[in-house]
Amino acid sequence: MQFGKVAVLMGGSSAEREISLISGRAVLGALLEQGVDAHAFDPAEHNVWELRAQGFERAFIALHGRFGEDGTVQGVLQALRIPYTGSGVMASALSMDKWRTKLVWQAAGVPTPRFAILTPGMDFADVIDDLGLPLIIKPAREGSSIGVSKVTCPAEFEAAFNAAYKLDPLVIAEAFVSGREATAAVLGDEALPLVRVEPLAVAYDYQNKYFTDKVRYHCPAGFSPEITEAIQRDVLLAFRVLGCRGWARADVIVRDDGSYAFLEMNTAPGMTSHSLVPMAANSIGIDFPALCKTILEQAALD
Repeated sequence: MQFGKVAVLMGGSSAEREISLISGRAVLGALLEQGVDAHAFDPAEHNVWELRAQGFERAFIALHGRFGEDGTVQGVLQALRIPYTGSGVMASALSMDKWRTKLVWQAAGVPTPRFAILTPGMDFADVIDDLGLPLIIKPAREGSSIGVSKVTCPAEFEAAFNAAYKLDPLVIAEAFVSGREATAAVLGDEALPLVRVEPLAVAYDYQNKYFTDKVRYHCPAGFSPEITEAIQRDVLLAFRVLGCRGWARADVIVRDDGSYAFLEMNTAPGMTSHSLVPMAANSIGIDFPALCKTILEQAALD
C-alpha cells in the first residue's frame, strides 16, 4: 500500500510525554524499515495545523494521554481530512474518561469493578462503607498509572484523593479486585492472545511499567481455554460498544474463581520495549515492523 507522507505524532504535552517519545521513535524506525515515508512530528513543538501545509497524507498517533488520546488531536485530523490510526473522536474521548467508559460498559454488560465518583468535602467514610477496603483511587483521565493509589486504611484516603485531584478534578474510587492482571488487545476485528502481567514484589506502576525489568510478562497468559475465550469475547464487546476501531488494549483482572473485571480501554497503547500489544502480536507471528504497518493500513477518518 502506498501511504504517502506519514506523520508519526509523538511527544505532546501530556503527563505521558516521555513514554510517547519512546513509543513514537520505535514506530518511526519500524515504518522506515518497511519503506514508509515517515517523519516525526511533535505537537508540543509544532502547530498541528502545519500537517496539511507540510504535505502529510496519513498520521500514526503515538501520543499518550490528554491531547493525544482523548479525541483532541483526532478532531484536528478530522478537520484536516488526514486519515489517522486508532479510534475516532467520540471513542477516543469516551475511552480516555474512565467514568464514562464504565457507564457504557455497565449498560452493555461488560464486567467492570464497582466505583464511586469523589468530590472535595464529601464523606469518604461512606465510600469506604460502600466499596470496602482496600480500594483504588485514580484520576479519571490519566493513563500509565499516573496518580493511582491503593488505599488500605481510612487514614490514607484523603492523601490519595488529593494526589489524584491535582491531576484531574474528576476522581474515581474503585473497588479493589484481587487476582491476576492481564491485558487483552484488539487488532482490527480480532482479539489478540492475552498477556499476563506478573510484578516481582513491586507495584505495577509508571516506573516499573516502563523503566525496570521487575515485571514478568507471560504470553500465553496461562488461563484456561474457557476463561481466555470469554475474555477475548468480552474485550471485543468492550471495544465495539465504545466505538473503537483499528486497535486498542484493555486491562483486566482475573480472579481466582475465573471471573474477571475490565479496568479501562487504551486507544493509543504504548509501543515501547515493555509494551504489551507488540508482545501479543509477536506471539502469533506479527513482528513489530509488521504490526506498525498493519496499524497504519487501518488509518481512517470517522
